[in-house]
Amino acid sequence: MMMQMQQILSLFLVLFGSVLVISSDQVFNDDVLGLIVFKAGLEDPKGKLSTWNEDDYSPCNWVGVKCDPITNRVTVLVLDGFSLSGHIDRGLLRLQSLQVLSLSRNNFTGAINPDLLTFGSLQVVDLSENNLSGSIPDRLFQQCWSLRVVSFAKNNLTGKIPNSLSSCYSLVTLNLSFNQLYGEIPSWMWFLRGLQSLDLSNNFLEGEIPEGIQNLYDLRELRLGKNRFTGTGPQDIGGCLLLKLIDFSGNFLSGKFPESIQRLNSCTFLNLQGNSFTGGVPNWIGEMKNLEVLDLSENRFSGWIPKSFGNLDSLSRLNLSRNQITGNLPESMVNCIKLLALDISHNHLAGPLPSWIFRIGSKSTYASWNSFNKRIPPSLASVSYDGLMVLDLSSNAFSGQLPSSVGDLSSLQVLNLSTNNISGSIPVSIGELKSLYILDLSDNKLNGSIPSEIVGAISLSELRLQKNFLGGRIPTKINKCSSLKYLNLSHNKLTGSIPAPIANLINLEHVDLSWNELSGSLPKELMNLTQLFSFNVSYNQLQGELPVGGFFNIISPLSVSGNPLLCGSVVNHSCPPVHPKPIVLNPNSSYSNSRASFQNRHHKMILSISTLIAIGAAAFIVIGVMAVTVLNIHVRSSMSRSAAPFALSGGEDYSCSPENDPKYGKLVMFSGDADIADGAHNLLNKDNEIGRGGFGVVYCTVLQDGKSVAIKKLTVSSLIKSQEDFESEVKKLGKMRHQNLVALEGYYWTSSLQLLIYEYLARGSLHKLLHNDDSETVLSWRRRFKIILGMAKGLAYLHEMDIIHYNLKSTNVLIDCTYEPKIGDFGLVRLLPMLDHCVLSSKVQSALGYMAPEFACRTVKITEKCDIYGFGILVLEVVTGKKPVEYMEDDVIVLCDMVRSALEEGMVEQCVDERLLRNFAIEEAIPVIKLGLVCASQVPSNRPDMAEVVSILELIQCPSEGQEEL
Repeated sequence: MMMQMQQILSLFLVLFGSVLVISSDQVFNDDVLGLIVFKAGLEDPKGKLSTWNEDDYSPCNWVGVKCDPITNRVTVLVLDGFSLSGHIDRGLLRLQSLQVLSLSRNNFTGAINPDLLTFGSLQVVDLSENNLSGSIPDRLFQQCWSLRVVSFAKNNLTGKIPNSLSSCYSLVTLNLSFNQLYGEIPSWMWFLRGLQSLDLSNNFLEGEIPEGIQNLYDLRELRLGKNRFTGTGPQDIGGCLLLKLIDFSGNFLSGKFPESIQRLNSCTFLNLQGNSFTGGVPNWIGEMKNLEVLDLSENRFSGWIPKSFGNLDSLSRLNLSRNQITGNLPESMVNCIKLLALDISHNHLAGPLPSWIFRIGSKSTYASWNSFNKRIPPSLASVSYDGLMVLDLSSNAFSGQLPSSVGDLSSLQVLNLSTNNISGSIPVSIGELKSLYILDLSDNKLNGSIPSEIVGAISLSELRLQKNFLGGRIPTKINKCSSLKYLNLSHNKLTGSIPAPIANLINLEHVDLSWNELSGSLPKELMNLTQLFSFNVSYNQLQGELPVGGFFNIISPLSVSGNPLLCGSVVNHSCPPVHPKPIVLNPNSSYSNSRASFQNRHHKMILSISTLIAIGAAAFIVIGVMAVTVLNIHVRSSMSRSAAPFALSGGEDYSCSPENDPKYGKLVMFSGDADIADGAHNLLNKDNEIGRGGFGVVYCTVLQDGKSVAIKKLTVSSLIKSQEDFESEVKKLGKMRHQNLVALEGYYWTSSLQLLIYEYLARGSLHKLLHNDDSETVLSWRRRFKIILGMAKGLAYLHEMDIIHYNLKSTNVLIDCTYEPKIGDFGLVRLLPMLDHCVLSSKVQSALGYMAPEFACRTVKITEKCDIYGFGILVLEVVTGKKPVEYMEDDVIVLCDMVRSALEEGMVEQCVDERLLRNFAIEEAIPVIKLGLVCASQVPSNRPDMAEVVSILELIQCPSEGQEEL
């Protein structure tokens, strides 16, 4: 009996072992199969997943894969930065033991699979820095009890924060930043008591930040910046005693910020930049002794800086710029010995600049646009510290001489003392600053000559000495500054000839030597400067023939005007022939008379050219009007021949109804079912017409849910694609969602009538805000900059999606209630069978001034560079408040030419809209104007990409953060 039991037991063990082997094989097959299925749906351009072989027994040695050493199940999948693209496939659902899933910094697209987090053991999910879209599925977090880290940052996700997150009680880190989420922060967020890091920044979240945040006892980092939050901020935030980082920047918070913040003794980073906080800077901030970064910039703080700031001995970065702070910096701040970056620019500070600024070891000091006076601090002359990299004291009232010991600041990279009352000569010690790449001493009272030693600053990229009283010659060894890109010596008293070695500065882009007393001829070698964008030598005493070739073939006559003895085709003055013997001049002739006679002849020449341009422009417009008329006749005749379901005469009532004819028409709304509030018969009521454009008429209509929409009736029906192609293209456009694009909500189709349904923006178009005399709103400079940046972001997104707008103009840019711009009419050309020239010519008149030169040439390929040209004109229109083309009684003013001429004459700031009453940031306005001119270049290849434009604008917007981000 015992022997029989032993045999049965042995047989059972053999069978059980077989089951274990089968189960183990099944496990391996599930993990291998799941990963291979996942890989099959991907593009792997760098071959990162080449080790993933479907014939392998186990995936545990594959790149990016880790397994549990006991069970050999896959527990970790990390594929960060592998350049993978495609969808996140369901194959990953087979990895039932997965604990860490990290797919960041790739190019995954599509929506997030709602079943992705069904693994019971998943702890970390990182899908950041991809191109995922759609809303976050609410059932995604229904089994999230083990989740500790979730990051969906830097995608294109929309919708609200899903309520299912409220059950993720183990969550430690939640990062949903840099998406397009909207709505309010749900109050349940403060009951995730394990949260240590919360980042919801750079979204469209709004409303007041709810109370109850004090429940997050373990919270260390709170980032809510760059949203639309209102109110004063959570008053109970002081209950989060472990908070080290607080970022509320770039919102609409106002009033006095929460005083409970003073309880946060562990806080090292506090950023309230870009809100509307008021009152004095609280004295208790000085008691937050662990603060390392404090940014209160771009608010409405007033009063004096508290003396208690001297207690912040750990402070490394302090930004108080763009407020209404008065008084001076407290002497107690000499104790802030770790301060590396100080920005107090754009305030009302006055008096002498404290000497301690140059003794604390700061690497960058910005004190521009205040009312500091007296002399340049004498302590600068005796400073022993050489770590200062940026010193900006521009736009104050400093006087006296620049001390020679400035040359001791061996690490200095930027020195800006422009727009002060500094006198005396330029110290030769400037040449000892080997790291200096920007020197701006413009708009002062400097005299003497430009020291030849200045060429010792071999890293110089920008040299600005304009608007002084400098005399003498331009240093002949200027070519030693081989990195020089920008040289402005205008409005001085410089003499002598332009040194030939200047032609060796191959990186030169902008040169302005106008309004001096320079003589001699222009070096012929200047034509070899291939990077040259502007070269202004007007109003000097230059003579001889202009260089021929390169930039000088397209140079503006205004850039060389005021030099009556210059000759060449540009100035319409032929050069005299070479005589075999000297010419004897009549000693009785008057030089001044001959000069006046020449100027009269020159004026007549310019007048005749202007007349020809005006005549040509008028002819071009007439041709455009004729083209529009012919097209309209063609479209109307086509529509009259079609069996249209609408009788669009009179009030445009419908001739039949959908109740009587099931094939009447197809109305599709992308966000769900909708209907017209007053019935379909009011869909195209003429009384509701709000605009007309190159593609159709626009009406305003109210849906049954009370939501207003704009409806565009397309007037190019005869050119529209088939219904299938039309609907396919419209649905693609409907999926395009961006903060700076007008959202396409739906469409209506019949064979003879096509309607596009857009979101309605009551504030109207940019054109209306800029040019309507009855408009009560005068756009501030801050709003204008916001509009320019928003347009750039919207257009950059379109180009990223391979969409060319073709018809960019101020009437196609709409403004929402927060003055955020939204580009409309994008992608409509995709509805046509081809880019027909008759369609383009139908817009000649409406888009006059915005159209790139290449539109006039049939053989040139139309690219996104055409949009960039139109954007450049829009930038100039926003800054100047003037239309692209304006007609006077006897003249035609082209905005682009006018601004370019003003730039060359050094008077570009006078182009800014006079309605701003000089209340604008000149250090932003001038670079923005220059960027607009670059975008509107006649040569397409010279225009930057829109992504580059956005980056440039963001740098312009925060000039004080160019070296240190505060």
